[in-house]
Amino acid sequence: MAQQVSGKENSIVIYADTREMDTKVAAILSRRCELREKQLDVADYLLSDGVACERKTCDDFLQSIVDGRLFSQMSVMKDSFESPFVMIEGDTLFGKREMHDNAIRGALASVAVDYRMPILWTENQLETAEMLLAVARREQTDNGRSVSIRGKRRMRSMNEQQEFLLAGLPLINSKKAKALLKHFGTPQGVFTAEEGDLRKAEGIGEELSRKIRKILTSRYEKSILED
Repeated sequence: MAQQVSGKENSIVIYADTREMDTKVAAILSRRCELREKQLDVADYLLSDGVACERKTCDDFLQSIVDGRLFSQMSVMKDSFESPFVMIEGDTLFGKREMHDNAIRGALASVAVDYRMPILWTENQLETAEMLLAVARREQTDNGRSVSIRGKRRMRSMNEQQEFLLAGLPLINSKKAKALLKHFGTPQGVFTAEEGDLRKAEGIGEELSRKIRKILTSRYEKSILED
C-alpha cells in the first residue's frame, strides 16, 4: 500500500487533462501540489517539460486495444515527449472481456518494445496519484526541470506520416505498418487491397486482414447524441 506524504508541495506543478478532473487521482493531487487543469491534446498528465503520463485503467487499456486507440496514442506520445510513460491502474488485465491472454501480452510487448514506452502499474487511484507526484517531484525538484504545455509533434518525414496513418488501424503497430507499406507501396494501396491481398503482407494473417477490411468498409454510423 502506498504511503501518503502529508502536506502540500506548492513548488510542484502538474497539468491534468480536463477529462481527468473528476477522478480521485486529480482530487488527491490537488491537495498535494499545484494541479492545473488543461485540455491536453497529448497525454493525461504533464509532469515536466519532457515527461508525460497516459493513465489507463485496466478496462480502458483493453478497450484501447479493441478500438485501435492504443498504438496511435503511443505514437503521438513518443513523438511529443522525451520520456513519456503509461500508467496502468487496477488488479489485472487478464480474464476480462473474453480477450485472449496472448493478445494482451502482445499489446504490452508492443508498447514496451516497439514504442520503447515504460509501463508503470498501480493498484488504485491513490497509488496512481502518489506515483505521479513522485515522478513530478523527481523531475522538478531533484532535476530542476520546469513543467510546460507540450504536445506539439515534431515534423515527421513522409515515411513516418504514412506509418502513423496505418498505425490507426486495429492491432497495427509500427512494425506491421512498415510491412504493409513495403508490400503495397502506398497507404492507398493498403486501403484498397482486398482481404486476400492483405494476408500476403508479412505478419498480417487471416483474422487481422478481416478486421482491417471491416474497419475500412463499414459504414460510419452517426451517434444518437449528435444533432
